[in-house]
Amino acid sequence: MSNPDLAQLADFAQRADTTTKPLELAIVLPTFNERGNLASLVERLDDALAGISWEAIFVDDNSPDGTSDEARKISQHDRRVRVLHRIGRRGLASAAIEGMMATAAPVVAVMDADHQHDPALLPGMLKAVASGEYDVAVASRFAEGASTEQWGRPDRVRASNIANAIARKVTGVELSDPMSGYFMLRAESLRAAAPNLSGVGFKILLDILATSDQTMRIKEFPLNFAARAEGESKLDRTVVFEFLVGLYDKWLGRIIPTRFALFGTIGAVGVVVHMAILSAFLTLAGEGLRGNVVTNFELGQTIAALVAMTFNFFLNNALTYADKRLTGAAALMRGWIKFGVTCSVGLLANVGVAAVLVRFGFHEYPAALAGIVIGSVWNFALSSKFVWGRYGT
Repeated sequence: MSNPDLAQLADFAQRADTTTKPLELAIVLPTFNERGNLASLVERLDDALAGISWEAIFVDDNSPDGTSDEARKISQHDRRVRVLHRIGRRGLASAAIEGMMATAAPVVAVMDADHQHDPALLPGMLKAVASGEYDVAVASRFAEGASTEQWGRPDRVRASNIANAIARKVTGVELSDPMSGYFMLRAESLRAAAPNLSGVGFKILLDILATSDQTMRIKEFPLNFAARAEGESKLDRTVVFEFLVGLYDKWLGRIIPTRFALFGTIGAVGVVVHMAILSAFLTLAGEGLRGNVVTNFELGQTIAALVAMTFNFFLNNALTYADKRLTGAAALMRGWIKFGVTCSVGLLANVGVAAVLVRFGFHEYPAALAGIVIGSVWNFALSSKFVWGRYGT
């Protein structure tokens, strides 16, 4: 028998042995449009984790490129590969939580599926956590010996440094990269923290560290952060917003529900838009438009409310309901119409209350604010359900 044949037999024997061993590690990989990355990533995991019993759980947010189908195809030939196909939900943090909760492995890791995270670090990270000496192992882009040169995004490096500085203040953990998306911990620790995790945004490690009642023992592993292999980045224009949302959720989320706070924050910006339109209209009215003061105000208030409502719809669609974001001209038009219909009573209450207050002698701007507050309560309650298909939680 030739040497290559002996090597193949040895490799087969080693792999067969790992299939009979108790499961040691689960790697959770949130995906969106990663079809072309999956097969090569599984090969890299197989090479890195030789002798270790592992499984890979791809948590796919209904990727239009067929990522979940590709994961199923691989799973037919490799039972270590599983897929959670999510419908109607998006977000890295929530995907990571669901994936980590769906395994029997005693240790869980989270990493990206785009080849930016090197699987070669996994054995060392597993050894650190499984030994009980450390609670969390983190692959750091900024630890001594790490590098971001291959990433080729100095703008993202600067933004990450700023975010990390804020994150260290929030968590109280002196960690070089608390915003890392590549980490490992014991599954029991994750399950204990899960009820208090927000699942908002994209940095689940920050959520875990900020939630923990005890200071976690952390070992960092320097990571050579690579450029993405294929597909598109899951971090879109909402990334900074979601980071701030995560911080808010930890500080005040139990007092004021996070999604309501987002809706209210955007509503506050809408107030600025509303007042600007109203002010411009009243200025024009004072310069020659026909009609008395009350009539001009009612007309101006109506126009301002309609413009602000449209503004709020598009901003809420992009940010507050990013996990249910409507895309495409047809979907946006239907959503805008539904938003307008569900907000119509709120709009009538807005205009009606404000107009009544003006008739009773209140100044126009305080009256307008009162109308906005009344209308916003209705807008949030119904639009959460009928426009984006969920209650505002």
